[in-house]
Amino acid sequence: MNARKRLEDSPIPTRIKLSLLWASLMSLYIYNDYFVLFVPGTIDGMAAGSMGPLGNYTDTKMIGVALILAIPASMVFLSSIVAPRTSRILNLTLGIVYAIIALLTLIGSPIFYKMVVCFQLVALALIIKLALRWT
Repeated sequence: MNARKRLEDSPIPTRIKLSLLWASLMSLYIYNDYFVLFVPGTIDGMAAGSMGPLGNYTDTKMIGVALILAIPASMVFLSSIVAPRTSRILNLTLGIVYAIIALLTLIGSPIFYKMVVCFQLVALALIIKLALRWT
């Protein structure tokens, strides 16, 4: 008798799904920022202190950019350890905020960048959906 073996398919807790989505989002951020370095003039502009649409380098702008990247990176961990009610609120709020930020980055971006931002928006939509449906 040739019995088929079934693979175990355990349900994945919502907090782990959220954490994985934030990790995926961070990978998309990192790769998109890396790929944009290949656009002619980008590195020269950076060396001259240009921050693209943000204008010229200032410490305040860099602190803002650092926070914008540190928050979703922190959500990878926070989604899995904070109390469910707090995690739900954080995921809903930050999912919406980062979807708005992602939409703003579409303006004037190269086509490859826009494509990756679309994947970011899918991840963010899933974060919002999971947080909304979290019972």
